[in-house]
Amino acid sequence: MKNNPVFIAGPCVIESRELLYNVAEELVRLNRKHNIDIIFKASFDKANRTSLNSFRGPGMEQGLVMLHDIKLRYDLRLLTDIHESWQAGPVGEIVDVLQIPAFLCRQTDLLVAAAKTGRIVNIKKAQFMSGRDMRFPVQKCLESGARGVWLTERGNCFGYNNLVVDFRNIPDMQEIVPTVIMDCTHSVQRPGNNDGTTGGDRHFVPSMALAAKAFGATGYFFEVHPDPDKGLSDAANMLELEKLEGVIRQLLT
Repeated sequence: MKNNPVFIAGPCVIESRELLYNVAEELVRLNRKHNIDIIFKASFDKANRTSLNSFRGPGMEQGLVMLHDIKLRYDLRLLTDIHESWQAGPVGEIVDVLQIPAFLCRQTDLLVAAAKTGRIVNIKKAQFMSGRDMRFPVQKCLESGARGVWLTERGNCFGYNNLVVDFRNIPDMQEIVPTVIMDCTHSVQRPGNNDGTTGGDRHFVPSMALAAKAFGATGYFFEVHPDPDKGLSDAANMLELEKLEGVIRQLLT
């Protein structure tokens, strides 16, 4: 297992306890079958939704209770994102990896607070930054005592309503940290072109993963859902849960 890539998977946002159980059970099955260690991810608050009327999640207090339940019930490692520095402490008591959203990856107070928890910090590369520029957010974390720092590629904005992935960012960021993850679902977004929600093209997700593998990615991030079109956040980008195994199998060969 130690030589396998890092795998991160789960729903975009905590919608219900039933959804979390459904996804967690499949991740446990895949872990046992393929001798891997998928980290369960879900957000307790989607603070950067396009519309004020969009579903955000249960909030931190209830969300952490639900995530802790997943950890105890299924023995899965956890990842979730934080948006404000005061969230780092309580979140760090529950999860194994704190994720910094791409738009916030330069926020010094947020990075420092995450680093001080002693948890791994996964920093998503901003859509407006190059891979090489990520040495500065990493430096902030390491100088603040971070136990480990990962970087995640999720595409760049060139103009409106679209993302373009420059896969050269992967080896560029591996010159900064050894663990570089490809966000295979957010990278297929078409931001803001879906009448108040983010659009996307989920059928490109497997290709994004395989292209990242060719460029040497050491980890893969997937947002998954049993019925993505009914998802309450990032529905257009989430991979069908039943298709996750097929993609993972390709990445392990």
